[in-house]
Amino acid sequence: MTAQDCLGNPVHLQDRASLAALDDFVGGFIACEARAVNVLAAADHDRSAIVQACCAALHMFAESREGPIHARPFIEAARAGASQASEREQRFVEAIACWVDGDIARAMVLHDEQARLHPRDLVSVKLGQYHRFNIGDAVGMLRLAQCALPACGDVPQMHGMAAFAWEQCHLMPQAEAAARQALAMSEREPWAQHALAHVMLTQGRLQEGLQFMEHSRATWTRLNSFMVTHNWWHLALFAIDLGMDDLALRTYDEQVWGVVKSYSQDQIGAVSLLARLELAGIDVGDRWQDVADHIAQRLDDQVLPFLDLQYLYGLARAGRPQAQTLLDNIERRGAQAGDDGANAIWRQVAVPAAHGLLAHAQGRHAQAIDALGQALPQLLQIGGSHAQRDLFEQIHLDALMRAGHWNAAQQQLQPRVNQQPQSLRLRRMAQRCYSTLGLAVSA
Repeated sequence: MTAQDCLGNPVHLQDRASLAALDDFVGGFIACEARAVNVLAAADHDRSAIVQACCAALHMFAESREGPIHARPFIEAARAGASQASEREQRFVEAIACWVDGDIARAMVLHDEQARLHPRDLVSVKLGQYHRFNIGDAVGMLRLAQCALPACGDVPQMHGMAAFAWEQCHLMPQAEAAARQALAMSEREPWAQHALAHVMLTQGRLQEGLQFMEHSRATWTRLNSFMVTHNWWHLALFAIDLGMDDLALRTYDEQVWGVVKSYSQDQIGAVSLLARLELAGIDVGDRWQDVADHIAQRLDDQVLPFLDLQYLYGLARAGRPQAQTLLDNIERRGAQAGDDGANAIWRQVAVPAAHGLLAHAQGRHAQAIDALGQALPQLLQIGGSHAQRDLFEQIHLDALMRAGHWNAAQQQLQPRVNQQPQSLRLRRMAQRCYSTLGLAVSA
């Protein structure tokens, strides 16, 4: 049977009852809602290509070595049923198949084509942005959004996707305008809230940002674990900079860690927030241990370097010997034959960054400075947002100060103070720096 999904895209299904589950995936995925997983219930009785491909995509979002293993039966079923699917559905199936096979470059080409030919396939657009985000291609993210936007101006989530792409391209006025457009259409659009939090953090509007996220949190219901914990993570960043230590710790304990402890994004959110708390001088007690218990299962993943680096730091801060095992695995991944982009990123960026993070976590600050200094100029290539990658720069700055490289620390620290004059955290650090340097400078 032929029907239309909630965005008006024609779909070919074996069972009319599957349409509701498919709409839950389409609408839930672009809105970051937990109902996206409902499509899995349709897979047993509907072998249509589009249903099976959506199920494969869900398994790939495990961001683990097991993800492709669990996704493969679904993508094989999708390919088997592709002859009964439309050209749009066939391209979507092939894009997911490329992801399962590890051919991300080809997957991105297919998502780009889909955006041009079928701009209301916003699942494809969001997946294309996801892949480009993971290689630091903000321009590609924005190009996808601009391609789809003329046909999707009625969809608030499209404006949210555009907002984040604008922000990652450092185009803050456009990002804020797109985010506010999305929120005018739906006040609970979480990706737009997230994009606006990025804008306010980048522009140093810390008090406004905290107030905005405090106001928005009432709408963080029915979301998937990544989206809800990540928006709380952003609220905690504002609290840390504003010197609200108790709020930041309480947010970690009650909102950031513990929703789905087995999920990659929840794990790195916990690692990066604990690290930031410590860098701000806040005692986190034994909180590293519970996180390490879960990320110790990730030693063999090597799916995305951005993830592995944070797993390694979390294990090292917990004093776990598995940190060295993970470092060895990262080095092994970087040594794989071939000069394709992914291999080069592991070798040239992830390996020195991993050495630097392990050195910092173990108190070897001179080595941390050298290794992180090598990785930082190329760090964009491992993906993550500006706010997420800032953790590595904060660790490098902390290593400079702990190693007594105060001149270099001043050169990194003062531009940060200039950008975020409301940050009590940065002002405390600057005051310590200037006092040590013997300079009469007010922070």
